[in-house]
Amino acid sequence: MQAADTVAEPLFTGPEWTFELLETARDAIEDIALNDLGLDVYPNQIEIISAEQMLDAYSCVGLPLMYQHWSFGKHFARDETLYRTGRQGLAYEIVINSNPCISYNMEENTMAMQTLVMAHAAFGHNHFFKNNYLFQQWTDAAGIHDYLAFAKNYIAACEERYGLTAVEEILDAAHALQSQGVFRYGRPPKPTSEELAAMQKVREGYESGQSVLDLWTDATMGQDKLEEIRDEPFSARRKLMNLPQENLLYFLEKHSPVLEPWQCEILRIVRMLAQYLYPQKQTKVMNEGCATFVHYYIINKLFEQGRLTEGAYMEMMHSHTNVVLQPEYDDPRYSGMNPYALGFAMMQDIRRICEAPTDEDREWFPDFAGDPDWRRVMRDAWANYRDESFIQQFLSPHLIRKFKLFTLADDADQSHLLVSQIHNRQGYRSVRRDLAHSYDLAYLEPDIQVTDANLKGDRELKLTHTVRDGIHLSEENKDEVLKHLRRLWGYDVSLEAVDAGT
Repeated sequence: MQAADTVAEPLFTGPEWTFELLETARDAIEDIALNDLGLDVYPNQIEIISAEQMLDAYSCVGLPLMYQHWSFGKHFARDETLYRTGRQGLAYEIVINSNPCISYNMEENTMAMQTLVMAHAAFGHNHFFKNNYLFQQWTDAAGIHDYLAFAKNYIAACEERYGLTAVEEILDAAHALQSQGVFRYGRPPKPTSEELAAMQKVREGYESGQSVLDLWTDATMGQDKLEEIRDEPFSARRKLMNLPQENLLYFLEKHSPVLEPWQCEILRIVRMLAQYLYPQKQTKVMNEGCATFVHYYIINKLFEQGRLTEGAYMEMMHSHTNVVLQPEYDDPRYSGMNPYALGFAMMQDIRRICEAPTDEDREWFPDFAGDPDWRRVMRDAWANYRDESFIQQFLSPHLIRKFKLFTLADDADQSHLLVSQIHNRQGYRSVRRDLAHSYDLAYLEPDIQVTDANLKGDRELKLTHTVRDGIHLSEENKDEVLKHLRRLWGYDVSLEAVDAGT
């Protein structure tokens, strides 16, 4: 006789969580994530935090250690007020691109939600952070904790030595320029051997008679400031200072005539953290789509195995459905494309194209339509694309119809909007291209570059804004940011707008 199938026991039966239950659930999730989906993750460090701690993490861009600044307290006060009055909820979790990968789970979560967010963050986001090419090439997951500790201690030391007001003045200016303080195209310059030695000393907990402020400043600053730029002609000067330069904070750090070494180091800290977070801005749809697909697959697999009760499964699916909701354009909740909805739908669609392709799918995606190994196709997509290129390569006509996407042409010379692309062969390609274009940060963010700075002449800093589609900078915001820029440069700053089309 054939033995009866053994029915698996549920991982938990009630809403309350314990650390033992969390460990049991994590092990079950890990088995599916690694052995079924084939995910490759950093070691996990899962921490349970209170609502106040979650609010604190919100205010400091989700990083575990952060230097002090009044803007973080302002964000905390705003979010806390909205939360306490019921006008804003809190995230169920926050996950950090680090090795080990740190996930913060809310202590108010039920056991079902703790299971869901572990699958979402500790394995979905974790895999994406470790394997996507942008994070591999532009971030140092193993070193971020030590660098954050250094940044916090360094700025605290500056506050003690130079005063809170002087430090805040530099931080205010650096924060105002933060979005223009990243390298978008070229790779950031590699640290010098002196800088690497100083970093290593800090990471090893180096102790000597010097403070962390002296240690870092002596090892990394001073040489650039002492070198005098020769009175070169315009072309030679631009070559010597590597102009044009898109990273304004980097240029100011290296060439400002008025900044002290400790002030330059603060600029370096702000731009390093901005660069570290930049890949997350480029992969919002993919990152959330990956994590949402992973948690959806895992909780369904656990339910099929009998490891989840019907009540727990329904609670998880209720939360999942809310996350991937895409409101219609005339819904009061509409605020554009929901990255969770678009990302999850595209991941599900890739699996559909692999498992049950239509003739249309085979025409549009000949490389993977009908591929029996949909897991490999998915992992390859997660590793090698960012939002713009992912949408350009993988958005199908099927999803364009499902999301009812079309293109509106907004011509300033016309009194009405024109529907320029609809659901036909050419329209699908144009809609996909236009949607992908809307996720290109190089296009969305202002293109402002340093084009000249004659340090042996009038020392005027000259910037050029390349205008796209006739969209100019906001006058009010532009003037405020230029005030901060003049503070960091110390001399006149001019900004010229050039229309890319003409």
